[in-house]
Amino acid sequence: MTYKNKLICLLSLIGVLVLSYIGSFIFDYNWDNARSATFVWLDSKIAQNTSKIVIKSFGQEFEIEKINSQWYITFENNVYPARQSRIDDFLRIFTTRSQWPLRASSVSSHENFGLDQSACRVTIYGEHSVILDLLIGDDDFMGKESYFRKAGHNEVRSGDSSIRAYLTGAVTSWYNLRLIPESDGGFADLSNVQRLTVYGGAAPDEVQRFTRNNRRWDVSGISVQSPDLSNIESYIDFVLNAEGEDFIDPASAAEISFDYARIVVEFGNGTVITIRISDYDEVHKRYARVSNSTYTYVIPLWASLRLLRNADFFETE
Repeated sequence: MTYKNKLICLLSLIGVLVLSYIGSFIFDYNWDNARSATFVWLDSKIAQNTSKIVIKSFGQEFEIEKINSQWYITFENNVYPARQSRIDDFLRIFTTRSQWPLRASSVSSHENFGLDQSACRVTIYGEHSVILDLLIGDDDFMGKESYFRKAGHNEVRSGDSSIRAYLTGAVTSWYNLRLIPESDGGFADLSNVQRLTVYGGAAPDEVQRFTRNNRRWDVSGISVQSPDLSNIESYIDFVLNAEGEDFIDPASAAEISFDYARIVVEFGNGTVITIRISDYDEVHKRYARVSNSTYTYVIPLWASLRLLRNADFFETE
């Protein structure tokens, strides 16, 4: 082999070694970057011990607290039942390991990301102490990610912007506003209803009664020549799943009469639930009270029209 060929061979080998070195550096950099992007804010096992969540956002502050295994919202000194599924979905944002790339790590960057004193704040408590205290700042220019940083830390990460819906929505979006709440026993289901009776309403002396008879419903108290099974069951199902749009405070509820109408639902396990409904107020809303509950529900016009049906709704066309 000539000197020239040896030189070419040696230079080629050096080139391969240099490229290998650069490639390994790039690979290590990308690996470290990817590893730092995969992140979780809160261990799911620790999150199971969550006892309270405090949310401060856009001038609004409220607490979500677990009392006797049930979640409640404290807002403006009133306590209302909370929607369990919404809280589970909210906590899942912080307990799911996903891409949370590091965007900055200096104090000077916080203001640029909206992570200074103006930031929203979510504080999650365990049994005895804070398990996550998180600031949520601006969204990125595409609106797909929000910026996050732990209180007292400088690192800024970006990720799941779905949290924005929880921070910007009205506090009522957290309320469990079902008139007949879900039950572990599952009795609040159409298949378990034995009888539903409606007293009062537009015809004070009229009683609408629907009694299960195997796969049919017997109708009494009103004149229905040919009962429409589909409409009867859709009506009962609506009553079982009806929701208010808000609660009103006890002081205001004390002045309301709930004698306009009454819906009594009897279940196969012997449970009886009564919904008492008021007349319209000046803005065409009704109010409802449910047996064994201290809460007063605001019923919008569209829902009240479906809760109190005329007899002809149940007639086959």
